Amino acid sequence: MKSGKLGTKNKNLLIGVIILGLMVLFGISYPLIGYFLYPNTLNESQVIKIGHIGPLTGFAASYGEQERQGIDIAVEEINANGGVKGKKLIVIHEDDQLDTTIATNALNKLITVDKAPAVIGEISSSTTLALAPIAERNKVVLIAHVSNSDKISSSGDYIFRIYPTNALEAKKLVEIASSLNLTDCAIIYINNDFGAELAQRINNEFTWTGSAILVSEGYNPDATDFRTQLTKIKEKSPQAIFLIGLPQESGIILKQARELGIKSRFIASDTFNDPKIIEVAGNASEGVIFPYPSNGDPARFKQFSGKIKSKYGDDIAVTIVTSMAYDATNVLAAAMENGFTGNEIKAGLYEIKDYPGVTGNITFDKNGDVISRLFILKIVRNGKFEEYR
Repeated sequence: MKSGKLGTKNKNLLIGVIILGLMVLFGISYPLIGYFLYPNTLNESQVIKIGHIGPLTGFAASYGEQERQGIDIAVEEINANGGVKGKKLIVIHEDDQLDTTIATNALNKLITVDKAPAVIGEISSSTTLALAPIAERNKVVLIAHVSNSDKISSSGDYIFRIYPTNALEAKKLVEIASSLNLTDCAIIYINNDFGAELAQRINNEFTWTGSAILVSEGYNPDATDFRTQLTKIKEKSPQAIFLIGLPQESGIILKQARELGIKSRFIASDTFNDPKIIEVAGNASEGVIFPYPSNGDPARFKQFSGKIKSKYGDDIAVTIVTSMAYDATNVLAAAMENGFTGNEIKAGLYEIKDYPGVTGNITFDKNGDVISRLFILKIVRNGKFEEYR
């Protein structure tokens, strides 16, 4: 070492001593001290891995990116606060392109290779239901943040979700129609676990109100032309049409309906909250009303929204998908205070009472469903989503 200068080795030693002193001063655990000083030497005993399965590529990639943002922000905050019981939380993101086969392969990999005791996913009810028996069989917690099929409630003791069920949404959809005195209605729905079940729920709810579903038409998930279904609906002249679908087809359905001269009012499912629908449908989307899960505590959501925009840019839309993914990650971390095995995490989730999530307070019932989710109503006005009052 030349006079007046520190060698690289001594510099690193000095920096390490300073960091070590600061961490001891502020009470940061030994495993995390090791991680910050020697990040390449962190061993398996010093970390806890969880998985995330979502559509990171493909037609639903925008949802997958929203999930990733919410999860990654949560993980950063958790680790900055000392991790989980002194362990660094690591999330392994797996892309399933919203395909059940790819998703099940991803879950098997997370279980057998990564040894993840808990997994966040999926946004699709059909995919969640395909994952559920694998998670249940392997005693791995699966927490669905944006899946609403009622079948998920009975899909296993290790299966949880923080999103409203189809049963709750159907009631809200029928309430909208009733409040507008729309008694003769039709349904057009995507024929999968989410859509077919919600359509049936709406039909059942209408029976109680004395109103009528005149016709109910399903379409395949990969469909791009809906004129056959819409023509059958037009023949019945319904006052309103319940639109149950994903963003990629909802805009096309609205556009084709107006081209066919259909004047009926459209009431859409919660999946309608995507600007791409307005881009595709244009003026045909005007006046569409739909329910959307409430973001819960406004102050919490505002603070969370600020974090997302600070990290990813002011033009980022902070959606319910982002905030649900964030809450799912945080409730898993809270449950891990009970232990790191799937069984211990499951028990920890059932013990959670009124966890203060961005999307509202979280408590799970005996089926692993979140208790008490509220909806707000939205409408398309002048090409924008606005709260409907």
